[in-house]
Amino acid sequence: MNTRQIIASAIIVALGGFIFGLDAALISGTVKFITLEFGLSDLEVGAVVSAPGFGVLFALLVTGQICNKYGRRLTLIVISFLYIFSAIFSVVANSFETLVAARFIGGLAFTSLSVAAMYIGEIAPPNLRGKLVSMIQINIVVGLSSAYFANYGIVQLSQSDASWVSAISLDTATWRWMLAVEIVPAIVWFALLFRIPRSPRWLVMQGREEEALRVIHQFMPSEQAQSEIDGIKQSLIKEGGKASSIKDALGVLISGPVRTAAIIGVTIAIVQQITGINAIMFYAPTVFEQVGIGSDAAFFQAVVVGLVSTVFTALAIALIDRLGRRPLIVWGLAWAALSLLACYIGFENATYMLNADAIAQLSASVNNPELIALQDVVYESDIAFKQALQQSIGAEAAREFESVLLQAATSMNATLVLVGISSFIAAFHFSIGPVMWVLFSEIFPTSVRGIAIPAFALIASIVSYLVQQFFPWQLNNMGAADIFLFYTICGVIGFVILYRLMPETKNKSIEEIEAFFAEKRPA
Repeated sequence: MNTRQIIASAIIVALGGFIFGLDAALISGTVKFITLEFGLSDLEVGAVVSAPGFGVLFALLVTGQICNKYGRRLTLIVISFLYIFSAIFSVVANSFETLVAARFIGGLAFTSLSVAAMYIGEIAPPNLRGKLVSMIQINIVVGLSSAYFANYGIVQLSQSDASWVSAISLDTATWRWMLAVEIVPAIVWFALLFRIPRSPRWLVMQGREEEALRVIHQFMPSEQAQSEIDGIKQSLIKEGGKASSIKDALGVLISGPVRTAAIIGVTIAIVQQITGINAIMFYAPTVFEQVGIGSDAAFFQAVVVGLVSTVFTALAIALIDRLGRRPLIVWGLAWAALSLLACYIGFENATYMLNADAIAQLSASVNNPELIALQDVVYESDIAFKQALQQSIGAEAAREFESVLLQAATSMNATLVLVGISSFIAAFHFSIGPVMWVLFSEIFPTSVRGIAIPAFALIASIVSYLVQQFFPWQLNNMGAADIFLFYTICGVIGFVILYRLMPETKNKSIEEIEAFFAEKRPA
């Protein structure tokens, strides 16, 4: 088998994960800048950050049909163009509304993850499928890490006195330079996608067997290629001979032999997002500011999160075909829940107080005499402290100086929280992060995969959108402790369900996995 050609095609397609990671994380560094420039409320900040998550909901409604009608390759090319357009539009946005619109368009391209998983799952042999599909996740975390590095570097440069910094408006248009980082990689991915072949499974579904045979010849010897085509055709005959319509595909998922697979898919799609990964990743500096470490340290800690994500995703890819999907998902989710519990304990036991020395030091930056009224008053939660600040110095000043005020007032086990967050990030990227896309590429029959993968990605995206949209509001109305407690409970529920239902799928062909679920069909 010509694994080099397969791997090359998979690498190009998986680069969509890198663009996604950049798009998702670059916005985290802009939150404070755009909040002050456009005078945004908590819900408006959530709207800017979550706009792509809202856009992808609409895209996923039609992605399956587009993939089945026009093919995985052409769909990916269109998606890459949307990334380019969105990035440029975001950089030149001159209002809250236009920035939301630009990011909404970018969200239409977030289907790159589900389409990439679909394409790679269809060209990869069983012994390589886990590693190759997992490359999507490693590209996501490399993109996230690159975004955090870029944001940190741009922030540091913007504070420089060098003349060229002012000449290119790096000091006054900092957030625009952050968002501009995405443009060149998106163009490169767009160009590379023209070099990949069409999916042979999709070609067979379209009755284009000769073309499918020519594609498979690139991957394996002639005598094996015909056997592969025959296997795909037999699988399709069992499933009705062609790609299912949306109605038929959903009918199969709800009542057919893959109902257990559908239950597993729904559970993983919800749990992957409802445990708060995108609240942490998309609002990383904001989350770390709640620990009281200051703005610059928060940006640097976001870089650390990116590095942890990259290391543990690489480790998951190295072990996924050796250890299997089930242990990585199940025990990784248990690890994630324990990590979130540690964060809850840290925030639950925190106290907040401004003493005379802290107020004296703050006077140079905050310069608000009303802070004296808060001197030596102990607050048992971040919510109570923030409300007192707003009543004392006003909502706008409290938002502008939140980082330095928290840094001066917070008394907590910061190490426990920082280790808990880093541990959760490690657990997520070692388990449910990369393995979800591997499972989605494996557990659904060929005839319904074009509908099923986007459908379950849609569920994950809806949950992700809600988490992103309401996180700023939750932070200022529920408090960090209750947020992390909620994430912990969701993780435990997901662990229980998947421990009971999830099978092992490593080293099995798509047809063998389909047969397994048919035998295990629930009554």
